[in-house]
Amino acid sequence: MNKIISRITRCTLFAACALSIASCQQNKFHVSGNITDAKDSVLYFENMSLDGPVVLDSVKLGEDGAFDFSGDAVTAPEFYRLRIARNIINVSIDSTETVEFTASYPTMAVKYEVKGSDNCEKIKELSILQNQLLNQAISIEKSPVLSIKQSEDSIESIVEAYKDNVKRNYIFKEPGKAYSYFALFQALGNRLIFNPRSSHDDIRVFAAVATSWDTFYPEAERGKNIHNIALEGLKNMRIAEAQKQGPVIDVDKVGVSNIIDISLIDNKGKRRNLTDLKGKVVLLDFHAFAADGSTKRIMQMREVYNKYHDRGLEIYQVSVDPDEHFWKTQVAALPWITVHDNDNLDSQYLRRYNVGSIPTFFLIDRSNALYKRDAQIKDLDKEIESLL
Repeated sequence: MNKIISRITRCTLFAACALSIASCQQNKFHVSGNITDAKDSVLYFENMSLDGPVVLDSVKLGEDGAFDFSGDAVTAPEFYRLRIARNIINVSIDSTETVEFTASYPTMAVKYEVKGSDNCEKIKELSILQNQLLNQAISIEKSPVLSIKQSEDSIESIVEAYKDNVKRNYIFKEPGKAYSYFALFQALGNRLIFNPRSSHDDIRVFAAVATSWDTFYPEAERGKNIHNIALEGLKNMRIAEAQKQGPVIDVDKVGVSNIIDISLIDNKGKRRNLTDLKGKVVLLDFHAFAADGSTKRIMQMREVYNKYHDRGLEIYQVSVDPDEHFWKTQVAALPWITVHDNDNLDSQYLRRYNVGSIPTFFLIDRSNALYKRDAQIKDLDKEIESLL
C-alpha cells in the first residue's frame, strides 16, 4: 500500500511540475528565427524602454544564424529590437505571442520575413517606407541642380506626403495598435517626422493614439508618455499663439485637455466644440438615427439626461447619418447638444476615437479628460455618479 501511495505521490508531483512548467511557458513570449550570413556575429535582443535601449539577451550566431529569445508576457504593447552592430529589426509584442523572423546580414533592417504578428508586419512596412524616405532625402540633398532653399522645400514636401500616407493608412486607421505608436516616433536623421512640439496637426496625431491607449491600456507607461507629449505640445502651441497676440502670459494658467476636440455644426447652425464643455461631465455619443434601435436608445438617453443634467451632465451627440435633413427632423426636440458630421462613416472623429461600431459612447470628466468608453462601463449610473 505504501508503495502505491508513494507512486501516486510521485505521479502527482510530476504532473504538478509539468503543469507549472507549461504555465511558465504560457506566460512567456518568444522571438525566434534565423539571420544568415552572420556567423560569429553577436545578435542582441533589446527592450526599447522609454529611457532608451536595454540589452535583455544576446547570442553568438552560428552557421545557420538561429536564435531564440523569450521574455515575460506583457499586458500592453511593448517594443524590442534585434540588433547586429547598427543593423536593426524592430519588434512589437502585446501578449504571449511567438514571432519568427528570417533575414540575411547585412540587409536585415529592410529585407526580412516575419510570421506570427500583424503588428510586426506593419512595422516592417513602416520601416521600409521610412528607409525609402531617407533615400529620397539623401538624393535631393546631393542634387547638383538644386539650391539649398530648393532642397529644403523638396524635402519638406516629401516628408509631408509621407506623413499624410502614414496618418491615413496606419495611425488614424487603427490608432490603438502597436504599429501606430511605433509610427509616431519615426525619424528622418535626427528629426522626428511627427513633431508635436511644432505642429498642430502632429499634436492631433499623437492625441489620436493617446486617446486609444488611455482607453485600452490606462495604466501603461507608454500611454501616459504619449498622453503627456500631446498635452505638452498643445500647451506650448497655445503659449506661442498667445505670445503672438499680446503680452506674455503665465504658463501655469494655460489650460489643456487630453481629449481630441470635436468641432461640428449643431441642428441650429451653431458651431459646437467638445472642449467648450470643460467643467461638465460629458457623455460623448456617436449615433446614427437611421439605425435599428435608435428610438429606444434615444429614450434611454433622455432618461439619463433628465436624471443628471441639473447636476452637471451634458450630452454631446455626433450624428453620422448620411441624410442631414432626416437628422434634423429626428433631433428637433432633443434637449442636448447634437451635431452632424458630413463625412458620415468616413468621419475623422470615428477614426481618432477608435470607434468600430455605431452606436458608441464615452464618458468625459469635468477636467476634459477621457474617462471610459462604453465597453468598459458595466453600470452607467454608477459611473456618472462617481464623476458628478
